[in-house]
Amino acid sequence: MARRLRYFPERPLVEVTARTVQGRFLLRPSAGFREIFVGILARSAERYAVEVHAYVCLSNHFHLLCSPADAQQLAGFMCYLNSNLSKEAGRLHRWRGPLLIRRYQAIPVSTEEEAQVGRLRYLLAHGVKESLVSRVTDWPGPHCANALLAGSRPVGVWFDRTEQHAARHRGEEVSHSDYATLESLDLAPLPCWRHLPTEAVRRRIADLVAEIDKEAVSRRQSRRTTPLGVRGVFRQDPHDRPSCSSWSPAPLVHAACKTVRHELRAVYYRFAVAFRIAADKLKAGCRDVAFPAGSFPPSLPYCRGA
Repeated sequence: MARRLRYFPERPLVEVTARTVQGRFLLRPSAGFREIFVGILARSAERYAVEVHAYVCLSNHFHLLCSPADAQQLAGFMCYLNSNLSKEAGRLHRWRGPLLIRRYQAIPVSTEEEAQVGRLRYLLAHGVKESLVSRVTDWPGPHCANALLAGSRPVGVWFDRTEQHAARHRGEEVSHSDYATLESLDLAPLPCWRHLPTEAVRRRIADLVAEIDKEAVSRRQSRRTTPLGVRGVFRQDPHDRPSCSSWSPAPLVHAACKTVRHELRAVYYRFAVAFRIAADKLKAGCRDVAFPAGSFPPSLPYCRGA
């Protein structure tokens, strides 16, 4: 199945998802991993000037809600984030080779408040909706809930592996904490909440968390189940994978209103048609073809010698 063309409206809210190879628990919470994840995310957001609104990382995938300027900025941000995360998680869990499968998946979210709050609620519910922990704030891995509730900036650790390697090459004694710096992440409010005071935003997030926890209790009582618990999560082998996984096609866009959803899909389809027409012209030998704005044109074909 071919990848979707990457296209987003100007300065969109985007939900980004990345998954591990074969769904293995290579992002499982472990000592120091939460700080490493936040440090890499903070460094990536600062380097590429991407606004991050929310994040959560389970054992085999992570989600972000962010606002990049365009598709190119998001591509650079995710390349930097995924490559550094793969290296650090690979060190922790003794995994060599690619850690994340395929390219990240990014889905635009409409400007509707209902759609944006719905995606934030979806991210906050991770850990609870899978019946891994009892409450949203119990998840031991990277999760934005505590920081959003407190109105604080999550703090993580960034390891400068380039300088660390150079020091070892010079024969210097290097400890684990050398060349480590603290990085703090600014969590921006959702675009639909920018006009609200900080306390009002915190109250709305607290209401979402309380609602998620209440629904989880009712669901467990009706099904007579108990969550795996923090100790159970820590006992998982990072190289294991779920016995079964539920996969469903990802939507082109996230929208609350059917009309808005159809409008956004129509814009994408027009963009895709214009892109494919330009790609066919390029394949036919036309070198000055114009691709639609916001796209990644394919590379030119190989030129053989005489």
